[in-house]
Amino acid sequence: MPLSDSASGALRAATAMTVLGCSTSATAALADYPLHGAQTLRYLLAAAVLLPLARRTGPLRPALGRAELTRLALLAATGLFAFNVLMVQALRHSDPAAVGSVIGCTPLLLAVLGPLLARRRPQARLLVAAAVVVAGAAVTQGAGPGDLPGFLYALGTLACEAAFSLLAVGLLPRLGPVRVSAYTTALAVPMFGLTGLLLDGGRMFRMPTSGEGAGLLYLSLVLTVLAFLLWYGALGRLGPERAGLFAGLVPVTAALSGAVLGSAALRPAELLGSVLVGLGVCVGLAVVKAPERARPAQAVPAGR
Repeated sequence: MPLSDSASGALRAATAMTVLGCSTSATAALADYPLHGAQTLRYLLAAAVLLPLARRTGPLRPALGRAELTRLALLAATGLFAFNVLMVQALRHSDPAAVGSVIGCTPLLLAVLGPLLARRRPQARLLVAAAVVVAGAAVTQGAGPGDLPGFLYALGTLACEAAFSLLAVGLLPRLGPVRVSAYTTALAVPMFGLTGLLLDGGRMFRMPTSGEGAGLLYLSLVLTVLAFLLWYGALGRLGPERAGLFAGLVPVTAALSGAVLGSAALRPAELLGSVLVGLGVCVGLAVVKAPERARPAQAVPAGR
């Protein structure tokens, strides 16, 4: 029996955020690799997989307008390039728990901005559900030491995380998840590559160790290719307000994966936070109807 749009969207969103939460070990493995070089390799490999997938669903250039090209460039610049750079800067000034607590506000931000950008009033019950998710994420993540620059960098990372979803909403009905993912990853390659050449020169690349190579493969193939496709597929089915609730799963799955891998013990606060996140997600999915899915403007497959 086929899943409904809501159930399919929920499954995609939950899987995408689980993959993201489990990426902490892969990211840690690349701590000593030059940032811009690692991200260039990551998105280059992801684009090499996504562009052929997009080609299989039809022409790679379905008459992209100037507005679409601009939105794609902004999406790559904020959701991919600036997000990763600001995240690294935030972690240099603050504890990961403090940074995670700020970024954990993503569900609440999407619950407010999603309806406003669609010229709708945010629904009070969805805001309550998002607040419960944020509280659960905060309990799971905890609070750590930091300074004002770290907090400001974390706020910038939060804005970029929201842009990753909000800028894609208007592109998905016509381009579909595959093309949006392929185009943005391809655009991110020169952004990181040129910046790396300017800042690091020939030091931006070196032969990765076995652990770094495994981390790059996870970040490029599992996180960037698989999770991007799942997340953008979920956005088209749930809308940013409801899909955003699943961002609360990131600190939960990060904590659970650490416990499974034996790198960190599971604390009672993390179990409580998991319960709160699950409660908020269930409430949010129950009280809000799914948005009507726009039909493509022309016969371009949605890439599902």
